[in-house]
Amino acid sequence: MRRIEIPPRADWKQTAEKHGFVFHSIGDDGYWDESACYEFTLEQIEGDLEPAVETVEAMCFEVVERVVVEPGLMDRLGIPAPFHDYIAESWRRQDRNLYGRMDFAYDGAGPPKLYEYNADTPTALYEASIFQWVWLEQQLERGQLPAGADQFNSLHEALLEALPNLGIGPFLHLASVSGSDEDFGTVAYLADCARQVRIKTEQMAMEDIGLSEDGRFRDLGGRPIEWLFKLYPWEWLFADEFGQHIPGSGCRFIEPPWKAILSNKGILPLLWEMNEGHPNLLPAYFADDPRAGELEGRVTKPLFGREGENIAIDAPGVTERRPGHYGDQGAVVQSFHPLPDFDGRRPVCGCWVVASQPVGLGVRDDSSLITSDAARFVPHIIRPV
Repeated sequence: MRRIEIPPRADWKQTAEKHGFVFHSIGDDGYWDESACYEFTLEQIEGDLEPAVETVEAMCFEVVERVVVEPGLMDRLGIPAPFHDYIAESWRRQDRNLYGRMDFAYDGAGPPKLYEYNADTPTALYEASIFQWVWLEQQLERGQLPAGADQFNSLHEALLEALPNLGIGPFLHLASVSGSDEDFGTVAYLADCARQVRIKTEQMAMEDIGLSEDGRFRDLGGRPIEWLFKLYPWEWLFADEFGQHIPGSGCRFIEPPWKAILSNKGILPLLWEMNEGHPNLLPAYFADDPRAGELEGRVTKPLFGREGENIAIDAPGVTERRPGHYGDQGAVVQSFHPLPDFDGRRPVCGCWVVASQPVGLGVRDDSSLITSDAARFVPHIIRPV
């Protein structure tokens, strides 16, 4: 695994906007960064990253099975009691999941170590699926990459294959919060994928979802919302005023309710408890567990958190904290395992999962040990054999 500097395309911004990738920059700062790329060998992809995803996904299913049958674990995860049966029924009904992203620390040498599982509302999807593939093809054509270079990227094809298998009726609503270009772009991409497999769609804002007298959710035109893709966390839905109406609404969700278990960082200590010593896991405990204080280096993470907010690192020679708006529902402590350092940039390997299969990779790097919303998306290649 290497980080290689290469010349960016002179027209990359115009190309991004032509393809609908309008959130390529954050203010005056770059988000998409093609001044470099990460190079992997085929063995690192097929021998390390893909098996790690497959193994962790299987272990996660065992965690869900345990949580839905063992009293008290949903409380431990901060899930409100009125939704316990709703989540358990979703699992027993075998509601199908669409996608997720596992974030690993990986340097190309040792086994990938799971940091967290973005199982409910992962972003960086479009850039991982479409735009880094466009970059690969164009840079190959322009001679900036070695002939035969490839990419771990069958995301788009996997989404087109998985969507028809979800059992979606003739119409799918897709919603995100208003005011976020990144969220809107992610949902717009998934809506386009749905239309490509002949599913009719309507994209809307979460704030525009209404509730009729019969307890059903409806869009602004009065159409019942029978299937909803929501780029909006389950824990926020549970806390919203209209959340109490979800179980009786008749609405089917993507991601399904049981994903509320896996999107919770409380799965980290459960994974460790059930698979202690596994090479793809880091020791992890709930924050009130005495064993958490015995870790020589520790990373405290809120049960519900995003973009690195409220994460604190306390390790020999390292103290780093990020402020934020999370943490009231509790926290977990994970053993400190630093991201690798490539000339001051620290990459996290986001491995994409579609229908529980590993299908792609998106690398984001930051100058900090805590990957934040300021991290850059850097494309990758597989070194030609």
